[in-house]
Amino acid sequence: MAGSRFAYVRNFELPDPLLPDTFLVVRLDGHSFHKFSEEHSFEKPNDERALKLMDHAARALMDEFKDISLAYGQSDEFSFLLRKSCTLYNRRESKIVSTLASYFTSVYVMQWSSYFPDTSCKYPPCFDGRVVAYPAAQHVRDYFSWRQADAHINNLYNTVFWALVQQNGQTTTQAHDTLKGTVSSVKHEILFQQFGVNYSTLPARYRKGSVLVRQLEVVAPVEAAEGASFDGEAAFGPHAWRTSEVGRPTPVKRPKKKVVVLHEDIIENKFWDDRPELLL
Repeated sequence: MAGSRFAYVRNFELPDPLLPDTFLVVRLDGHSFHKFSEEHSFEKPNDERALKLMDHAARALMDEFKDISLAYGQSDEFSFLLRKSCTLYNRRESKIVSTLASYFTSVYVMQWSSYFPDTSCKYPPCFDGRVVAYPAAQHVRDYFSWRQADAHINNLYNTVFWALVQQNGQTTTQAHDTLKGTVSSVKHEILFQQFGVNYSTLPARYRKGSVLVRQLEVVAPVEAAEGASFDGEAAFGPHAWRTSEVGRPTPVKRPKKKVVVLHEDIIENKFWDDRPELLL
């Protein structure tokens, strides 16, 4: 009971509200995912099934928590932007991080067989989380630019590394030694000269990561069957229905926001200029 003599223990709980009127970025990372990917035989350098599963979990999180306006993912991590006006769980750090991490992990586990139908999940995957409050829009842009730049650096390295191992017969130690100290231009040259691969033509998913935003889509309500009784105004609003030439009520297509997965540059201005609402 709340009023019992034991209730004093609540005094040991520390308040952890995040700063008001700041953007919140929650980053979830796969815990020990190098081992997890090895145990489940993920394809190298990129396993599209695993990446799509991550996208699915992120999309489910955005569908569940409307305060999330943007998500960006690469490899085994995803970052989520919460609006400055967000009041989710009274902005309590522990509640936000624990809930988003557990929900993401739950969806990942539940959807595993949809993307890996021939591979049983041998043990529970785990994602850790953290949240950072950013006071200015430029901080948010720089954060997501940092993550996408990291995706490019890591993917370029891994693409060359696994080409050396899988196609050149090098051991992983030899491949590491080959690439040690090399700059980006050298890696591009190795890919093109030795393997005939133009890095810029590889799938954008691998080079740029996944960007999740809400976009308007035109959706038509389900039309009532002829003779059926249906209150279209009550279901879709007073302007959702019009009268057709034959006198039957016809549903009008209405815009609806839907979470979509993009593979775009989020470092340059265009992405943000096209979506000014993200930084409000």
